[in-house]
Amino acid sequence: MGLETTINNKRIAKNTIFLYFRMVLVMGVNLYTSRIILNALGINDFGIYGVIGGLVGMFSIISGSMSSAISRFLTFELGHDNNIRLKKTFGVSLSIQICLAIIIVLLCSTAGAWFLHHKMDIPASSLIAANWILVFSMLTLVVNLISVPYNAIIIAHERMNIFAYVSLLEVALKLGVAFLILLFSSNRVIIYSGALFLVAIIIRLIYGVYCNRHFLECNTRPILDRKLFKEMMGFAGWNFIGASSSILRNQGNNVILNMFFSTAVNAAYGLTMQVYNAVNQLADNFMTSVNPQITKYYAQSEFEEMNKLMKRSSILSFYLTLIITSLIFMNTPYILHLWLKEVPPYTVSFVQLIMLFTLIESISRPLITGMLATGKVRDYQIVVGGLQLLNLPLSYLALRLDATPLYPLIIAVLISVICLIARLIMLKKIIPFDGMKFLFDVCIKAFIVGGIVLGIPYLLKEGLYADKSLLNFIGESLINLLWCCGIVFFLGCDRQERKFIISAVAGAYRKIKR
Repeated sequence: MGLETTINNKRIAKNTIFLYFRMVLVMGVNLYTSRIILNALGINDFGIYGVIGGLVGMFSIISGSMSSAISRFLTFELGHDNNIRLKKTFGVSLSIQICLAIIIVLLCSTAGAWFLHHKMDIPASSLIAANWILVFSMLTLVVNLISVPYNAIIIAHERMNIFAYVSLLEVALKLGVAFLILLFSSNRVIIYSGALFLVAIIIRLIYGVYCNRHFLECNTRPILDRKLFKEMMGFAGWNFIGASSSILRNQGNNVILNMFFSTAVNAAYGLTMQVYNAVNQLADNFMTSVNPQITKYYAQSEFEEMNKLMKRSSILSFYLTLIITSLIFMNTPYILHLWLKEVPPYTVSFVQLIMLFTLIESISRPLITGMLATGKVRDYQIVVGGLQLLNLPLSYLALRLDATPLYPLIIAVLISVICLIARLIMLKKIIPFDGMKFLFDVCIKAFIVGGIVLGIPYLLKEGLYADKSLLNFIGESLINLLWCCGIVFFLGCDRQERKFIISAVAGAYRKIKR
């Protein structure tokens, strides 16, 4: 078992390197692309595109739970090495996604169009563009839905290098789209949304060709197996609560902000979600390489290894996210002005709040994977999903009572802490898991380290983070990086973890020296 664990750890490390290489480039290109798009479209059109994209995104609550189910079932069958059932699972997954795509087209064309024209605050001069954005956003969502089984099978086989390469091509195409719309003097937002639809088709074709050539289970047509369909839908049915709560929180908040404030606030929120998605790639990439192993450990009833991996990945996910978020949190105004020519109101506070939210969620990711691996999600989703569903009504109520636009994100941060504690309690009821030990060894330690890393520099902000030049920003960022890494190393790691880090750094240094 020790040799197998070592091999698995090396595979995780290798896959993480591929995904981090992807993350650095993707994050940089995405942020640069956002700047070009904001300048090309202007704040109002950028806000309109973001809020309509949020409206269409809300319809993906129908499919969000199925995406998790498909990923879980495919990885589980790979862990069992059952090729016949694996092929059947892939075929059923295709059938389900096609059916969901048809349902979403019908809903977007009717309920979505009605909401756009009767409930949203869109200037009359922009209604034609808004309708085209709705159509292209809907079609892009449909293409992405059909791609879900292919993406899931690549991750289940742990081919992270392919996942990274295709992602790099995708962001390169989106960057090309950003420069393309600069060639047009009018209808830029329509051309932009249409071009993104074409990019989605290209990426879908690439994934399809690769999977059909390399994985035998993908050489099948959509099929309908009633027993397997019922099993997957049962899993997805309860998981629907959690999947829909995340979408309603992220996309729904943008819609209700539009109901109370101008499209400039939507632009600020849209830019904030761009930053969130970029930073979130850090934890996503790490967990993408870890998730298959957690699920496979459960499939093989290796609960001790499963618990060790969840614990290690939770604390490491937090520390890796902390390094990035601390740099952004302490220099948000300067970074935004460096990134954007024109910063919409509330963007600075939005970004700082979303950084806190990202930190808390980074701890929960391995726990969510562990819960999904069991397939026993009913009670978990009722409790945790129910708590997350409170985000939207509480945000609406706060705004109805004349709260500032910051309150939806403040509420999201508070609910995220409550959900973390609820996950520990629920997971303990399903698998052999010491929730109290995880609370003290991971959660409390992470909050102490995070409080010190962010708290002390923030108190000194007036002296250290006043108006600065680019050279001062670089110098302060290096100091902040050393401060963060030092606190993580000496306070956040135990003796064994420090020895491992020293050994890894020494090994890397020897390789470079050669």
